[in-house]
Amino acid sequence: MTLLSKIRDVFLEGRAPQAGARPVRTGGDAVSWLDRWPWRRVLVRGGSMVPSLHDGDVVVVRTRAPAKPGDVVLVRWDARPEQLSVKRALREDGGGWHVRGDNAGASTDSRSLGPARVFGVVVCRLWPKPRRMRRAQAE
Repeated sequence: MTLLSKIRDVFLEGRAPQAGARPVRTGGDAVSWLDRWPWRRVLVRGGSMVPSLHDGDVVVVRTRAPAKPGDVVLVRWDARPEQLSVKRALREDGGGWHVRGDNAGASTDSRSLGPARVFGVVVCRLWPKPRRMRRAQAE
C-alpha cells in the first residue's frame, strides 16, 4: 500500500481529531482512535508550533512510529490526560520524551509538565500547503 493510498484511506474515515481535543477512552490507558489505525489526520489548534505549523493546519500522524530527536510528535501528559498536543521531540526523558513547542513563548510543554507520552510522529502537513515534515536539529 502506498503512502498516498494510506492518506486517502485516512480521509475516508471522517473528521480529523484535534490536538487539544478530549480523546475517547476504551479503558485502561488506551486512546481508542490511536489504537485502531496506523495513519491519522489531526487538526492543529493553537500557536505553539509556529513557524512550523499554524492554528488550523491538518497533519498526518503515523501512530506507534518510534520518535527521534527533532521529530514533530503527537503527545499526551499524565498531568493532562484529556489533552493531546503536537510538539517537537527533544530527547528521551525517563519513561517518556522531553518535548517543546517551536514557539517557546506560546507553548506549554515539558518545561512545565514533565516528560510526555508519544503516540505518533507527524509525517506531513496536508492542508493548507502540503509538505513533508522535516526533522529539526534537537537542542
